[in-house]
Amino acid sequence: MDWNPALIWLAIALLLGLAELSSGGLVLLSLGVAAALTSALAALGLTLPWQLLAMGVFSGILIPLAVKVIRPWFSPAGVAYGTTGTGVEKGHTYTTLKRDFDGASGVKINGDFYRLRVAETGETVLPEGSLVIFHHFDGTTAVVSHVQT
Repeated sequence: MDWNPALIWLAIALLLGLAELSSGGLVLLSLGVAAALTSALAALGLTLPWQLLAMGVFSGILIPLAVKVIRPWFSPAGVAYGTTGTGVEKGHTYTTLKRDFDGASGVKINGDFYRLRVAETGETVLPEGSLVIFHHFDGTTAVVSHVQT
């Protein structure tokens, strides 16, 4: 088998597509599509500098398109993944829950259950349905205070 530049770009595209299966960020898939498009240009006979320029242009167009436009389609509305613990929840009001298997008191933040501790008293058990204000995380414990009614 004769390895011409078009086949090499196509092999790179397939490897990047496979690598995307482990990341899920759509960046490697975008690079794979850019490499496949570059493969088509290499099959037309473009020289290596033009191929590299084309790969850069395709990547510059496809990566922002995939990250800003396509990736949000795969995330539920209203959930800001990767922001839990950065302080964006500070001051928000949450309703306490009881966990089924052990009865622990906690709050759900971005879909995840966190045990709670009241900042003023150190309590870790509150009645289900109590309103609390989130302050910060102490490890994996949500430090909260009672809502003043």
